[in-house]
Amino acid sequence: MRRSLWDKLVALLKLEWHHLTTINPSDRPWQMPFAAALASGVPLLIGAWFDRLDYGLISSLGGMAFIYLPATPLHHRMVSLMAVGFGMTACYAFGIIAHFFPLLLTPVLGLVAILVSMVCRFYRVGVPGSLFFVMAASIAAYSPTEVLQVPLKVGLLTMGCLLAALIAFIYSVALLRLRASQPAAPLPPATFDFVVFDSVVIGVAVGISLALAQLLHLERPYWVPVSCLAVIQGLSLRAVWTRQLHRVLGTALGLLLAWMLLALPLEKWSIALLVIALSFVIESAVVRHYGFAVIFITPLTIFLADAASLGQGNPNAVIEARLFDTLLGCAVGLAGGFCLHSPKFRDVVGKQLRRLIPARFGV
Repeated sequence: MRRSLWDKLVALLKLEWHHLTTINPSDRPWQMPFAAALASGVPLLIGAWFDRLDYGLISSLGGMAFIYLPATPLHHRMVSLMAVGFGMTACYAFGIIAHFFPLLLTPVLGLVAILVSMVCRFYRVGVPGSLFFVMAASIAAYSPTEVLQVPLKVGLLTMGCLLAALIAFIYSVALLRLRASQPAAPLPPATFDFVVFDSVVIGVAVGISLALAQLLHLERPYWVPVSCLAVIQGLSLRAVWTRQLHRVLGTALGLLLAWMLLALPLEKWSIALLVIALSFVIESAVVRHYGFAVIFITPLTIFLADAASLGQGNPNAVIEARLFDTLLGCAVGLAGGFCLHSPKFRDVVGKQLRRLIPARFGV
């Protein structure tokens, strides 16, 4: 009996190790990570030139829109990317407005997660899905802002999205000379479970993670809902569990890397160059091994959210806060993933959710 349990445990550990160390193949050209690094790094270089790194950081966040560029014909690529840019701008605007109404932070970010997830699922937006939209809203909601700065900050993010579109156009024209584009596949029928039910569960999980962060009085818990969303977006319960392991272990190693980087004598130019280097490594690695990419995602997000204030406080506090935020977000995301992939939960809650939708919608 003991031998049998031991064999099962060994087999389980081997399976987990296999999922943890599997490296996926990738046909991503090197030009794509390079262009993505420029989209997020050029705004920082411009901000460093004008000695306004804080402005460059906001535009750099908008440059993340480049990651959503599909491998379709040129006209479809540009329309898709402009739509992504509009969505990121809208999410950032919602988040920055919610900043002035603390009681509305949780419901607003939860609603943003629901709506963005619905749109991404309806239009079959690929990885990273709704992640960067929610990230933009979360960072905006917890960034110190005055009312008169709202148009300026929203405009800066919009300019970052436009720069990403320009870089994407140049990159696409050059790349399409080397390899053929993929056809824009017709959208499959939108089902209630995939578009509505899953999005509501994801949004509620994001809201719960943020509510817990508020109850625990975390100072700037923008990373909690982002970690929750990154985990719960797995296509299966197995994928959710594997993503959680990758996220936790990758974040732990990433925080060590961040601590080493923060110990360096950083200034505006070195921060901009670090963001470019980290972005290039992330986009080169993320399709091959998510956990390895998270090692570099962690310091990148610290720079994007807190670079303007780095050096003004204890970097150890930033590291500790990010680790706790990640653990809390992953725990809620894992619980949400169990609900999302539970047939009984889907049957019971799905029926109640359908009753809230008018019959004329035909869902």
